[in-house]
Amino acid sequence: MKELTRAEEQIMHIMWQIGKGFVNDILEHLPEPKPAYTTVSTIIRILEKKGFVSYKAYGKTHEYYPLMTKKHYARTRIKTLLGNYFSNSVPSLASFLTREENLSLEELEEIRSIMDAEINKLKPNENE
Repeated sequence: MKELTRAEEQIMHIMWQIGKGFVNDILEHLPEPKPAYTTVSTIIRILEKKGFVSYKAYGKTHEYYPLMTKKHYARTRIKTLLGNYFSNSVPSLASFLTREENLSLEELEEIRSIMDAEINKLKPNENE
């Protein structure tokens, strides 16, 4: 999958939020100072060429919608991050995050709680 530029990713986040929309709808969701209509239109067309969005035509007007979910994109980006920086090792990534991000005790306990719940799902049921 092709990577997105910061501007393309910003537009995709809006598309995931609104589901579908016209260029003006996307412009409404962008922060000030807003880019020109033509700039947003160009970015949308690039996203279409990259396979991230498609559209439904109403005459000369196009209503755009994402072809990929935010979750799918995030999963792909995490896999790239794992491969490029952590030798495809999830424990290495977890170690990096817990040591380098100055997590609070509450955040570490929340992570442990999530991990404990996942571990318990994978363990065979001892009552069977």
